[in-house]
Amino acid sequence: MATILVVDDELGIRALLSEILADEGHTIELAENAAQARACRERIRPDLVLLDIWMPDVDGITLLKEWGSTAQLTMPVIMMSGHGTIDTAVEATKFGAMAFLEKPITLQKLLRAVEQGLAKPPARVPSANAEAGDSSLTVEAAMTGGTMQQLPPALLGPQPEQSFDLDRPLREARDAFEKSYFEFHLAQENGSMTRVAEKTGLERTHLYRKLKQLGVDLSRNKRNVV
Repeated sequence: MATILVVDDELGIRALLSEILADEGHTIELAENAAQARACRERIRPDLVLLDIWMPDVDGITLLKEWGSTAQLTMPVIMMSGHGTIDTAVEATKFGAMAFLEKPITLQKLLRAVEQGLAKPPARVPSANAEAGDSSLTVEAAMTGGTMQQLPPALLGPQPEQSFDLDRPLREARDAFEKSYFEFHLAQENGSMTRVAEKTGLERTHLYRKLKQLGVDLSRNKRNVV
């Protein structure tokens, strides 16, 4: 099995991920900050790193950039955060992360991301001039660690004016309007679930469920959003 380095400043997160991945047969190394992560990476050369973004000394994105700029990004890195947005996820993949997991991390998403990470070589780090929009990352994949595909056209720019067939039951007409409403705001906010939730006055979890219910296409590979 693999050697996995878990980097997170929260003891509970480190303990939980360690227990889950050890039960899968992996060897787990733990680090609570960037300094410990650097030392572990030099000492054990892990097969995969689970790296938290928000840490008190050096944040995960900065550490990821450092590894990439010094040719030390020789292993797949999966970023983790409880406050992530699509912008954060795209930035992470721009600098070499292969996926992004949003906390709280479900068992299924964790194991799927780890399996995919171990099956792939580390991502090639684009040049410093690369635009974040060039990252081949879907909204839902970025936030859950799924397979990366190109952003769908619905999230790349303003949508054409919509017309609605009012000669139908009220529920169907309302659903059609709400679907167009959320697609419009997703496009306006470049796919940021956090900003769309704030703008529309919904909890983010409620927003995900609402989009699923309405059939809003967040990615080409449709998966359940929780």
